[in-house]
Amino acid sequence: MNALPVFLLLTVLTAGPVLAHEGHDHGDEKKALAESGDTPQRRADGSVFLPKPAQRLIGVRTQPALAGDAAPSVELAARVVGDPQRGGRVQTQLGGRIEAAGAGGLPMAGMRVKRGQVLAEVVPAAAPLDAGGSAAQLAELQAARGLAEKRLARLRELADTVPGKEIEAAESELKALTGRVAALGQGLNGRELLRAPVAGVVAASNVRLGEVVEARATLFEIVDPDSLVVEALAYETLAVDDIVGATLAVGERTWPMQLLGAARQLREQALPLLFAHRGEQAGLALPLGQPVKIRLQLRSTAAVGEKPGFALPSRALVRSPANAPTVWVKQSPEHFVPRLVRTQPLDGARVLIVDGLQPGDRVVVDGAALVNQIR
Repeated sequence: MNALPVFLLLTVLTAGPVLAHEGHDHGDEKKALAESGDTPQRRADGSVFLPKPAQRLIGVRTQPALAGDAAPSVELAARVVGDPQRGGRVQTQLGGRIEAAGAGGLPMAGMRVKRGQVLAEVVPAAAPLDAGGSAAQLAELQAARGLAEKRLARLRELADTVPGKEIEAAESELKALTGRVAALGQGLNGRELLRAPVAGVVAASNVRLGEVVEARATLFEIVDPDSLVVEALAYETLAVDDIVGATLAVGERTWPMQLLGAARQLREQALPLLFAHRGEQAGLALPLGQPVKIRLQLRSTAAVGEKPGFALPSRALVRSPANAPTVWVKQSPEHFVPRLVRTQPLDGARVLIVDGLQPGDRVVVDGAALVNQIR
């Protein structure tokens, strides 16, 4: 036999697929090999195998579920306002031209003032015709007063022959004319003095020298430097007696707030609530009108029936493929299982798990979303 055809036949046979013996499936061995080791993977029962290095990489943190009644809290939109008891506004009653009260000029924002201090003067503005009529009336009164003085002097010289009642009538007439002249003269030449109603810091100055302002215009706003007051609006039904505490947070700074009172009438379908914090320089921390958020701690608990819930951070809650609320529970150092839970809102940062957990379960609170994505 020729050696070349035999060599070609052996080459074709060896190049074809090699069949495994009975009971040996090499493909299954490769699949099993791929699922072993330190690779994060989801198992057939829905649990997740997550090695320690992978846990550290994605920042997995757990927290034990502690049973107990949780006091809910609510977050309300608010704004900084002036203290109605320790702050005040300066308004003009008549209106007119603004002039400085002294050599220092008008007080600027940020300056400290004392109670009763004159901040500015208002020169009343009057129409030329009205001013002329008042001046003519003043001249007539002054002339009448002069005649009354002369008449009283003559009557006193004739006191022996003139009845005393005529002298008394002349004195009364002279006194009345003198008062009318003084009142009308003050009205023509007088100025309205704007005084600080309280001691504090000028928060806003809304005038300039020489500016003409209308009556009842707010010219200065004065705040207490040691009083921070915010007004919150509650659009949902809120029992004021259930409020046991309040906290105002702006950036990294927080202030404990005390409830001053609540309005008894809705304003734009919301209930106004007033909170205050007393402390040194607290009133200068935030400007008037700044929008803020205030969190209220309520007295009522969020337990359901006789079974208490588990308060957990909101970030621990994820969604299952069926869009059901789920948390991940750590069963062993590298084994995590999903638990379907029933929740109710607690506040903006926490939720209350009312069903699906047992006391002591270690729940993933950081990295739960990444654990939920492992396939």
